[in-house]
Amino acid sequence: MSDARINISSGGPWEAVIGYSRAVRIGQHVFVAGTTAVTPAGIVGPGDPYLQSMQALRSIQVALEQAGASLHHVVRTRMFVTDITQWQAVGRAHGEFFGAIRPAATMVQVSQLIDPALLVEIEAEAVIPVPTMENEHRQA
Repeated sequence: MSDARINISSGGPWEAVIGYSRAVRIGQHVFVAGTTAVTPAGIVGPGDPYLQSMQALRSIQVALEQAGASLHHVVRTRMFVTDITQWQAVGRAHGEFFGAIRPAATMVQVSQLIDPALLVEIEAEAVIPVPTMENEHRQA
């Protein structure tokens, strides 16, 4: 696998203005930017940290797939919440996606996200295993 850089865009309104990508893949590593509940239709789950977390995680899943990875390759997540007392709602959503995968995870409170209606932002990092002869025989 080449170490060429692949930028993945979600087409979100802030990507070009701020100068970032939804995800970046270099070799076997995929880095997914802070992801919120913003969709082309607007913010999913206004006022609901669980619904916002679920949407952010769905968007992360799509970005990983576009980069040739999956949730099973995620080794680290970071959750930024505007109200840490809502940790259980955010944690429940995270657990629904990662309960069996169990990446290293961090959740911290921040004062505000880019839009005051946003309650949660989540980042993810993934490492795609390098195919080996042994793995190829198991899959055959």
